[in-house]
Amino acid sequence: MDNIKASSSLYLDSVRNVLQQEAEAILQLKDIVGKSVEDTINLILQCEGRVVMTGMGKSGIIAHKITATLASTGTPSLFLHPSEGLHGDLGMVTKHDVVIAISNSGESDEVINLIPSIKRIGSKMVAITKNLNSTLAMKSDIAISLGEVKEACPLGLAPTSSTTVTLALGDAISIALLEARGFKPEDFALYHPSGSLGRKLLLTVDDVISNTKKNPIVYQNATVKEALFQMTAQGLGAVTVVNKEDKLVGILTDGDIRRAIALSGNVFEHTVEELCNLTPVTIHKKTLANEALNIMEDRKVNVLPVLDLDNRPVAMIHLHDLMNLGL
Repeated sequence: MDNIKASSSLYLDSVRNVLQQEAEAILQLKDIVGKSVEDTINLILQCEGRVVMTGMGKSGIIAHKITATLASTGTPSLFLHPSEGLHGDLGMVTKHDVVIAISNSGESDEVINLIPSIKRIGSKMVAITKNLNSTLAMKSDIAISLGEVKEACPLGLAPTSSTTVTLALGDAISIALLEARGFKPEDFALYHPSGSLGRKLLLTVDDVISNTKKNPIVYQNATVKEALFQMTAQGLGAVTVVNKEDKLVGILTDGDIRRAIALSGNVFEHTVEELCNLTPVTIHKKTLANEALNIMEDRKVNVLPVLDLDNRPVAMIHLHDLMNLGL
């Protein structure tokens, strides 16, 4: 057991050492970034096409992630696999695009072999590499240096610190572009409609009720007994009360009925107008679903009548309908 504990301690020491080395590598890059990064950002802002990321092996994986970050923060971007590019996928690249090629050595054969075609197409090219004297750096319009990055791998072989630094640089450029474009949470949500933020900023009550399709309604002269039947049929524990023009009068809940029974006994033949809340909390169907949820929580209600612009109930929404959306 003592040997296992000693080994466990060594594992933690190794993990902490790698984290320390990679953190130091990022901070080292922070101190050397300069005009080439600024020029790259300006080039992308002026770009009429897309940012095309490319790289082989681990660099390709990092390029994939940077592509996703750029695209989700307002910069149209795609990934081009160098080998596939040499076999036809270069057709995705146009003269209006900016190609950003990642290669730690700057001498990756597959990436280097793309350069003549990219030049003929007319795209601008940016290199991200450790070696500014490499073929890739020398043949690109802009070359960004990663500096002398020491890999965290004790053998000095597995790309570790270098990929981490490149990923951080990609994130930094993406965020600088986001800020330059004035990208807002609403814009982010537009590209993430299925995410939590997307649902909060895009989903409206109208979207919710189009799925639930529940609208329990009774006229103001209906009996409480009739209202109970409607509540049971719709399963919401409440009905919206309307006048003969189908406009809102109030809301009657099963709680209102229980309280009335406790006070006066049999109320089933009373009209709903006698018992209903004449000043209910309501929402419009174009209200954001997240705002509807906040209203329910603030006012401590489980249901809300949904109205159109003419004050006519078009649906009723339940707290569970919104909670089920993960809001």
